[in-house]
Amino acid sequence: MNGIMPIENISDWEMRIKRQDAFWAGEIIDRPVVNISFPKKNAKVKSPTQKPYSSERERWTDPERIADTAVCNAGNTVYCGDALPVAWPNLGPEVFSAFFGMEMEYSETTSWGIPNLHDWGDVSKIRFSKDNFYWKKIIEITDALLEKGRGIFYTGYTDIHSGGDAIAAFRDPLNLNMDMIDNPEGVRKLRGYVDDVFEEVFNFHMDKLQGAGQAICSWPGIVSSKRWHVPSNDFSCMISKQMFDDIFLPGIVRECRMAEASIYHLDGVQALTHLDSLLQIKELNAIQWVYGAGRGRASDWLDVYRKCQAAGKGIQLGVFPDELDTIMENLKPEGVWLRISEIEDEESASSLIRKVSKWK
Repeated sequence: MNGIMPIENISDWEMRIKRQDAFWAGEIIDRPVVNISFPKKNAKVKSPTQKPYSSERERWTDPERIADTAVCNAGNTVYCGDALPVAWPNLGPEVFSAFFGMEMEYSETTSWGIPNLHDWGDVSKIRFSKDNFYWKKIIEITDALLEKGRGIFYTGYTDIHSGGDAIAAFRDPLNLNMDMIDNPEGVRKLRGYVDDVFEEVFNFHMDKLQGAGQAICSWPGIVSSKRWHVPSNDFSCMISKQMFDDIFLPGIVRECRMAEASIYHLDGVQALTHLDSLLQIKELNAIQWVYGAGRGRASDWLDVYRKCQAAGKGIQLGVFPDELDTIMENLKPEGVWLRISEIEDEESASSLIRKVSKWK
């Protein structure tokens, strides 16, 4: 593929990317995308030396630690099917809101934002700045990953929650719920500004990564030559379809239009209220349905996946080996991206890939 960095020790890296490019179009080359990865039994790449940090924030924002950990993970993982080694700068799911001046708190395993819009009279203070600590730190981490990942892994872009999720971080979800009744025009106007910044941020990172020979990737695990994005609105679980369609859907449509491909992150049973609206977005390529812990497995949600396929949308599924037959019997293979879990050896992985190859 022109301009894309090869991955050492994966001879068919081009075909793996081509299959994922075909996924966006609802097509298959020879079979659906199958992503299987698992730890090597005899890990040879040593973990980076643990350094003392004065705080969790300092540890989270150390580019050297992040890049060294990515090298270790790539070297100690087996990548089967269409899986490819990837790493992306991660300062938490609300980091996009932090670009506007919101502060973040960090624990060992997660992070969260501190709401900074306490009064709509102060909305003019919500401003994106390239002098922002988090903006500069994401770029610094990206640069470290690009440098140490040459030939080893693809460097992706960070998790970007724009639109309603960004505003919920500024306001706190409870306050934003009230705003949807008391100040919908204020929310709509702020969403427009957030959309403008998203476009700038998205194009900056796409240009940077493609300029460095990267295939485009991020947290969903998809690796593609296309400039793809993950629109989402987890806040939508709390509002009606009418409110969602009126205030937030136009921004989601805009996000889909500015990307070459897109997969909507539909999170939680309450969010299914908005599935029909999403399926009507012609520029949206696929749905990632996250039903949540304690809500069964992918094979328990066949009706949702059938609905997505009937609307001409691709689907990303995480499945276990024992439900693969059910998935293949009830869904079409075109436009399917599978991640198969609980595999521990290459022989089992190869057997499952052969099975998926017979899916017609």
